[in-house]
Amino acid sequence: MVREQIERIGVVGAGTMGSGIAQVAATNGYDVVMRDIESTFVENGFETIEHSLERLESKDALPEDAETIRGRIEGTTALSELADCDLVVEAAVENMEIKRDVFADLEAVCDDDVVLATNTSTLSITSIAADLAVPERVVGLHFMNPVPIMEGVEIVVGEKTTDDVVALAHHLAEDLGKTTWESDDKPGFVTNRILMPWINEGIRAYDEGVATKEDIDAGMELGTNVPMGPLKLADHIGLDICLHASETMYEELGDRYKPAYRLKRKVEAGDLGKKTGAGFYEYD
Repeated sequence: MVREQIERIGVVGAGTMGSGIAQVAATNGYDVVMRDIESTFVENGFETIEHSLERLESKDALPEDAETIRGRIEGTTALSELADCDLVVEAAVENMEIKRDVFADLEAVCDDDVVLATNTSTLSITSIAADLAVPERVVGLHFMNPVPIMEGVEIVVGEKTTDDVVALAHHLAEDLGKTTWESDDKPGFVTNRILMPWINEGIRAYDEGVATKEDIDAGMELGTNVPMGPLKLADHIGLDICLHASETMYEELGDRYKPAYRLKRKVEAGDLGKKTGAGFYEYD
């Protein structure tokens, strides 16, 4: 059994995804506890939230004033502060060992009827939950970046995830104003299984001189009606994230997911896209 009434949501991780999830939850009336391992990370998360709320408020895109929404979010470095949450979303780095450790710690502080969700974009839900006493309550709740803007949430069903947990995940995401789709616990799920080969092929086309990066992106945007071409999108996602996702699926699914050479080279050079000011394009 899981809690039917969700009023207080915990978020593990105050980075781009964690702060976005916290903001969206607070915007839709939920009390939120946002936790990270260092106070600096928590403070940075609040700065991101405040900047985003100010921008949305200036466009009259909030249901109430930004200060009220911000007031629903607490920050902490103590995982024990999540003990009174009704549902917790983990948004830590894409590393299986780290995620397993986080979930083991969450299991120690949260009651058995608290749903534990992960925002992983490629890692197995079943593997993340494998060492837990109650793996049935673990589900994938994969938000898209940027969370306050993107409409979709991917619900990923682990081997032992129960139907009531899946239903609760769908309901919560929809209550946050999102539209959901569901995926089995296969490498890359729906989104990245299809997206990463598309991005890598765009990078290979650029590397092989098929066209300029601008024309590759323009060709896909104008020719297929996607809002952003593959190289531009990779920059916005983060080239390191694209590389990690591609490598994970390459290990599981073989050569068609092999990362493009120039993607690896960019990451090795520290050019990770928009967040570092340079990737395939340059940013202020």
